[in-house]
Amino acid sequence: MTEESRNAAATSEENVPRPTAAMRRRVTGLAIAAAVGGFLFGFDSSVINGAVDSVQKSFALNAFVTGFIVAIALLGCAVGAFIAGRLADRWGRLKVMLLGAVLFLASSIGAGLAFSAWDLGFWRVIGGLGIGIASVVAPAYIAEISPRQSRGRLASLQQLAITIGIFVALLSDALLAGVAGSASQQLWFGLEAWRWMFLVGVIPSVVYGILALTLPESPRFLLANGRHDEARQIFTTLVPEEDIDRQIGDIERAIQEDKEGAKATLVGNRLGLKPIVWIGIILSVFQQFVGINVIFYYSTTLWKAVGFTESNSLLITVITSVTNVVVTIVAILLVDRVGRRPILLTGSVGMALSLGVMALSFAFAVKVDGAVSLPNPWGPIALVAANLFVICFGASWGPLVWVLLGEIFPTKIRGKALGVAAAAQWIANFLVTVSFPPMADFSLPFTYGLYAIFAALSFFFVFFKIPETNGMALEHAETLFREAGGKRRGVQVRSSGDSA
Repeated sequence: MTEESRNAAATSEENVPRPTAAMRRRVTGLAIAAAVGGFLFGFDSSVINGAVDSVQKSFALNAFVTGFIVAIALLGCAVGAFIAGRLADRWGRLKVMLLGAVLFLASSIGAGLAFSAWDLGFWRVIGGLGIGIASVVAPAYIAEISPRQSRGRLASLQQLAITIGIFVALLSDALLAGVAGSASQQLWFGLEAWRWMFLVGVIPSVVYGILALTLPESPRFLLANGRHDEARQIFTTLVPEEDIDRQIGDIERAIQEDKEGAKATLVGNRLGLKPIVWIGIILSVFQQFVGINVIFYYSTTLWKAVGFTESNSLLITVITSVTNVVVTIVAILLVDRVGRRPILLTGSVGMALSLGVMALSFAFAVKVDGAVSLPNPWGPIALVAANLFVICFGASWGPLVWVLLGEIFPTKIRGKALGVAAAAQWIANFLVTVSFPPMADFSLPFTYGLYAIFAALSFFFVFFKIPETNGMALEHAETLFREAGGKRRGVQVRSSGDSA
């Protein structure tokens, strides 16, 4: 699609009928339901925080094995994310959602009843498979059912659900440990509190499974597989009747273009992949290489280093997770008003500066009884900088990467491409998680300085490679990246019409 044709499309769509309030409520409800997969993601990634010390003591693990048990679920997530795209394109979004729920349910029970470290590791991998699947299917489904003018806000629900999952996991850990006396003490039915921390995951997995059985299938998937009557029936609940034919026509033309061009393959001329796939991969890697999960996986060490007692560390982490939820809500409110690029660029600057301050603070660290400690005023400065980093990430790169991943890929390869991008995200997460302890032992200033460099690089990547997609129809947003290879900046087509 040329620049002129895009402008013509924008003009012709100015008088497109707007969905009714009931239609908007339905779309929002569908997006919230799909985002429960993000809740599972956040819950699983943080529930180990409160259990890790007790797991280490219960199974007499050394530091390396303990760290591996923490990180191994991320490898399962990478595999789950990689296969999810292919399964979603073949089976449909809902069946794959159900598979993710079943895997996470099995993992919650198995991990809670684990009899050895390797048994626990196996069930964490199974749970990772389910979480990886959910991390791919949810943003794809949300993007495919959302009105263009609110697609950014609705797609951001995925990240909001992740932050809420983190908060609930940490809060439930704290409550269960508090009731039992400690995570290692028995709670109910002769099981230690740390086991109940995993078993709590049964509840959201069952909820997600029930939702997967009741949601309508993605209209775009149905049209891509020739199920036109079903797609039309679903569209009648999402867009005005007089706009359905245009919606279906736009999607079918985009699907046909993809069939005639790429034949639904990710293979391309840029190191074996299409340029747009590399854009998704690099966005995912940058989101993790700034080190955000260090705050949520290893927060106890950080807070102890700035002078807090171990008993307060979990409480501080819960407070940080609440902050993460709040700023994510702010991002959701702004993404469709301000746009993707300004928020991402601002977030990159904020993350780079706050991480730089953390690196500087730890340059003044001293060893006290073998443990890292920060003298005044560097302890409070590091604490403030860490929380500013969480704020900058949660208000920008946290939710907006999911928004972009849901809207930049061509329809026919969206599932596969999302799978690859999400797998890259999990692998990057794994590398950060397993590398932090030895890197921290080597040099904390170096570690946080490296994260700051990646945050700075993310600014230049967005500035030179990511065009603005705010307000564009999903099929039109794809063409910006296909035509320009991600090199055009600040180009957007706005429409006053809301259409799915």
